[in-house]
Amino acid sequence: MRSTGWLLAGAIALTATTMPVAAQGRAADSRAPDTLGSDTVHPADWPAPRWPYPRDPAIEARVADLLRRMTVEEKVAQVIQPDIAHVTPADMRQYHFGSILNGGNSAPNNDEFAPAPEWLKLADAFYDASVDRSNGGVGVPMIWGTDAVHGHSNIVGATLFPHNIGLGAMRDPALIQRIGAATAQEIRATGMEWTFAPTVTVPQDYRWGRAYEGYSSDPALVSSYVGAMIRGLQGEPGKEAVLKGPHVIASTKHFLADGGTKNGVDQGDAQIDEATLRRIHGAPYVPAIENGVETVMASFSSWNGRKLTGHKGLLTDVLKDRMNFGGLVVSDWNAHGQVAGCTNASCPTALLAGIDLYMAPDSWKPLYASLLSQVKSGQVPMARLDDAVSRILRVKARMGLFEAGRPSSRPLSGQFDLLGSPAHRAIAREAVAKSLVLLKQQGSVLPIRPGAKVLVAGDGTDDIARQSGGWTLTWQGTGLDNARFPGATSIWKGLNDAVTAAGGTATLSPEGSFTTRPDVAIVVFGETPYAEFQGDVKALQLAPELRRPWDTMRALKAKGVPVVALMITGRPLYVNPALNLADAFVVAWLPGSEGGGIADVLVAGRDGKAPRGFTGTLPTAWPVSAAPGAATLFPFGYGLTGASTWTALPENAGVADTATEGVYLDRGAPGTGGSLTVADADGTSPARITTLPARAAGGGVTVSATDHVVQEGARRFAIAGRGATIAVEPQAPVDITRQSNGDVLLVTTVRRDTALAGAATIGMRTGDRITTLPLPQLAALPQGQWKTLAVPLKCFAGAGADLAKVNAPFVLTLAGTGTISLSRVALGMVADQTVACAK
Repeated sequence: MRSTGWLLAGAIALTATTMPVAAQGRAADSRAPDTLGSDTVHPADWPAPRWPYPRDPAIEARVADLLRRMTVEEKVAQVIQPDIAHVTPADMRQYHFGSILNGGNSAPNNDEFAPAPEWLKLADAFYDASVDRSNGGVGVPMIWGTDAVHGHSNIVGATLFPHNIGLGAMRDPALIQRIGAATAQEIRATGMEWTFAPTVTVPQDYRWGRAYEGYSSDPALVSSYVGAMIRGLQGEPGKEAVLKGPHVIASTKHFLADGGTKNGVDQGDAQIDEATLRRIHGAPYVPAIENGVETVMASFSSWNGRKLTGHKGLLTDVLKDRMNFGGLVVSDWNAHGQVAGCTNASCPTALLAGIDLYMAPDSWKPLYASLLSQVKSGQVPMARLDDAVSRILRVKARMGLFEAGRPSSRPLSGQFDLLGSPAHRAIAREAVAKSLVLLKQQGSVLPIRPGAKVLVAGDGTDDIARQSGGWTLTWQGTGLDNARFPGATSIWKGLNDAVTAAGGTATLSPEGSFTTRPDVAIVVFGETPYAEFQGDVKALQLAPELRRPWDTMRALKAKGVPVVALMITGRPLYVNPALNLADAFVVAWLPGSEGGGIADVLVAGRDGKAPRGFTGTLPTAWPVSAAPGAATLFPFGYGLTGASTWTALPENAGVADTATEGVYLDRGAPGTGGSLTVADADGTSPARITTLPARAAGGGVTVSATDHVVQEGARRFAIAGRGATIAVEPQAPVDITRQSNGDVLLVTTVRRDTALAGAATIGMRTGDRITTLPLPQLAALPQGQWKTLAVPLKCFAGAGADLAKVNAPFVLTLAGTGTISLSRVALGMVADQTVACAK
């Protein structure tokens, strides 16, 4: 640690627009606002839906018998859910956990792309360990939870359905049920029994990085889908045990108001009255309970200052007692550690509030020890533990788990041809076509006529990972190429197949160049994949680097080529310049693996008719600018079916460009308002790099441009005898504490150009203090090759860094001579090499 006061501070970030669509015309709660942090609720004001499973004497007798025979150690283990990256079958055999999960980046053998048989093999191993009584215990079988949020999206080759915001544009509950049923079959093929879906959030501010997981900002639309999806996943409630048929148990999430947080901040605070909480965010839980959803996941977020994971008033008094929910309540990933007075290692408050199953992916061991001690001391009453265990056992009994046997012996297990089957892909393709929303159409450019010469341009055209978004093979959906998606169809392939079948020709040219003038160009652009807090944005607009296809559109229009704009996005954004440029503008949302569904609407067959017409309508309002409180450009429910008149839109975003969240250096340049600074190894003689070439560190470092991906897309640092410290600082301090609660990495795209003399360290600066970690891996990188080198954020946190206010997230110090080049520094999930945290 040393003083680094020379590092320059950035500008203050601008605030951004909110879009409380469903909040318009809300009735105010006549009562005084709840005290911040209070558990006070009024359960009698909440609906009391009918729980569809009557009390079963046989199940109750089985639960009572198991409780009588279980030790307190077994009971505590039943209420803990570790992640497969941090627990083994041997641990299961010792502790007898009630459940396991695989997080977004967890997989058998630590291989994110493990083939389906490996998943089933691991399911058998954990199951066998859970029922093994050789070291005592009653042998209650465990259940496996997975984030199958748009299909069985952790598995290579699975069908990837559109994310929920696209499904919301369809207005088709019957198709939603078919999607749920297909997803359940693919999950069952790999031996799992439980999906953490559907997400029934009602997003009110689309700056929230998880907004695309919600069907709509309208609670009525969300509610109309919930029952259908649950019936698709679980089957009709009470008809037969889930595991006897082709079904899995579901989990509605996140209870409650995760989509209503202030400024759209993930894991933030919903500062709203109880009437709004109930009417907007509570509405989808009525059909969820009436259709027998077996589990509910509590939210990371807060309501009026109180974390939901520790909110007894909502979890117990409202959800369980008033709303008659008879399943189990599971927490989110280490969410118990955010409850006041708690840590990841100890949180009796969560169980006392109504959590029945702690999701403790990497904290299970200390949590088990603390909870066991708290139960034995009486701090946690045995009655509350027994109630939680009983709820878990009832769910297991209702689903038929005790009779189901090993995962590989159950119906559909091992039928890997169900993954991405033609029938399931056909359902997904239909959903893609029905989700497309036409915002603009001048003339008759769509559908594209038979025999046309079509140019397909833009940076998102032939990228299945990008069209699929987050929660796709990896947590954030990043670091993937098309080879990871066998059987899938990119947007380009779908268009090429359709145009060719209709007697035309299609040409792929991402930058929009051509030799023969096309009859029409389709330009694909939009967001890149993200999930959870990494998707939070400060303003509803694309980052500058994602607007480059607009220049392609402008150039094509200047040459007289009609342009169809096709936007990939998880939310509505200010895109007025593209709307003005395009002859037709289509929102494709995040369509998933079946890009052919887009061609079904955009391209006519030989008979001159497209297989499907435009039927999708907006699931939320579309803003006229990115400014706070922006007016609505296109209202909820808007969607054209053909040509219409057009009035040019104002091209004023209303906000200044801000740095892309979590990206600190891109193509060699710091984010908007940020800085790249070079000093001596001891921090003296600093210089802010603004023009190139440049000399820094008293002339000891030469900074120049070099190529990576694009011309001059990186910076080269030639370091003389006194070494160097290279720092990247965003425009304002960043809070990355949420990202450190998991497996998020600080990823550097770097090339070692010469041998490096002396030691290297990487650090983060908070205030005037730098927390540094040794980085010998830099000197060992292959010379002359671009590589990604990553350090887990939790390594910095473990070394004492306060990640709540990070002024410089990247401080690289080289003690000796050598030359390196840097292209990008960003938060991410994948890298060529990841540095292990010091023990």
